[in-house]
Amino acid sequence: MRSQSGLQKDVLNLYKRALRIARTKPVETRAKFDILIRYTFRTQAASVSPRQISAIEHLLRKTKRQLEIYEAPLVKDCYVSQEMKEWNRAFRREQDLSNS
Repeated sequence: MRSQSGLQKDVLNLYKRALRIARTKPVETRAKFDILIRYTFRTQAASVSPRQISAIEHLLRKTKRQLEIYEAPLVKDCYVSQEMKEWNRAFRREQDLSNS
């Protein structure tokens, strides 16, 4: 297996940090944070080519700033749009089919 580039490691570390932040939120809203995180990372990953280094770096900086906001203890909930909910349902259905 090929080793990961520094940029790939940065993206994975940011994703892990986002998931850890979601675990600090109230139980009632964790699912919403999980949807927001997965949707954000998956749609952003699909929107850029792996060769577009500057675009990936920009998305990393933008996402880091967003996470700093969500990390605040006063943030207890987040908005999940209907599009995100539909994406999550389709993603879950796809996962269930691939696990069958």
